[in-house]
Amino acid sequence: MRWVGLTGGIGSGKSSVASMLAAHGAVIIDSDKIAREVVEPGTPGFEQVVAMFGPSIVASDGSLDRPALGRLVFGDADRRKRLESIIHPLVRERSAELASQAPEHTVVVNDVPLLIEAGLVPVYEAVIIVFAAEETRIARLVRDRGMTEDEARSRIAAQATDEQRHAAGGLEIYNDGTLEELKSQVDRVWEILTS
Repeated sequence: MRWVGLTGGIGSGKSSVASMLAAHGAVIIDSDKIAREVVEPGTPGFEQVVAMFGPSIVASDGSLDRPALGRLVFGDADRRKRLESIIHPLVRERSAELASQAPEHTVVVNDVPLLIEAGLVPVYEAVIIVFAAEETRIARLVRDRGMTEDEARSRIAAQATDEQRHAAGGLEIYNDGTLEELKSQVDRVWEILTS
């Protein structure tokens, strides 16, 4: 198994890159999806998050009210770190479990939005980092996720900078162009990973 990390700032297009890698045969482990699973109602993660942040983050259907939680943590570094201290270990544990189930000669790509921030670069044999201009990312977040421009900027500011991502080293992909340009870069990265 080849253990590869995939990261990039919110709105950079990691999901598009992950889909293209999956089309090449990679097994994708989506940490965002796992992060949602580990805080579903009835899980220890859900109980810990509610105990830490209070009942105002529980929606009327009993699930986690993600927008309410986001408003609490994304403007407050201390609260965000407390939330991450609950969720990150649970996500890492589940990711490792899924990776251990992958076939022996597979490229397993772990899509981890906060890979740089969490200091996880050394965990992987290779890291793919997706970049896009900040204005491109803001436009995508407003258009595709219904965020306001201020919310988008706040989310971007809460993550690693492009300089920190460059310094981490890795296989860099730039996603400001067409899908064909993106696919060409992903194809090149796949060749590197499988050579």
